[in-house]
Amino acid sequence: MSRRAVILAGGMGTRLRPYTVVLPKPLMPIGDYPILEVIIRQLISGGFQHITLAVNHQAELIKAFFQDGDKWGVRIDYSLEDQPLGTMGPLRLIKDLPENFLVMNGDILTDLNYADFHDTHVREGNIFTISSKTREHRIDYGVLDTNEAGLLTGFREKPTAEYKVSMGVYMVSSGAVEHIPQRGAYGFDQLMLDLLAAGKPATVRDFPGYWLDIGRPDDYALAIEQFETMQSRFLNG
Repeated sequence: MSRRAVILAGGMGTRLRPYTVVLPKPLMPIGDYPILEVIIRQLISGGFQHITLAVNHQAELIKAFFQDGDKWGVRIDYSLEDQPLGTMGPLRLIKDLPENFLVMNGDILTDLNYADFHDTHVREGNIFTISSKTREHRIDYGVLDTNEAGLLTGFREKPTAEYKVSMGVYMVSSGAVEHIPQRGAYGFDQLMLDLLAAGKPATVRDFPGYWLDIGRPDDYALAIEQFETMQSRFLNG
């Protein structure tokens, strides 16, 4: 099965400053590799033959590093935004997308099996598939439960709640692309709401493995530390 991927690599990386003043976030090093190279190597291991990098901020640095992908034995090309288009808007600039393709952020460290994620979406005929991670959030306060009269009905000391969050990894069908408007910025959140309104909800797949978004300095530092001891989990050979 031919597999295609689009990596969103055009963000400003504002949450990761001052690191991203010099380098675009996808080129931030994790061990011996930029995070985007880790992703590309993983995709190649998963049988993806064609990768498009949607670029904007410091695009020339990314192009200079990856060029046409010949170094890695894969076809890499580029889609250049002349203005920020959000997370889903860049897809309308790419004219040769197949019926189903993977879209992901260029700053993710995960051991998700991209090939399995791709093929399951195709086999099930989903319009849009979201890879999700269950996160636990702790509230650092005592929570008061009250009734309409303002009387205490319960008390919870620093409770925790679980949420499913998007990992920034998606499988997209051409049917979903049809909902993306031709002009202006358009985000993942807008597409999800439009698909719900159209009665075509996305499929959510919870992922039990490792996932980290390196977009904040604390998470970037953690990724560097963990990649050193877990590299074989992310890269084969």
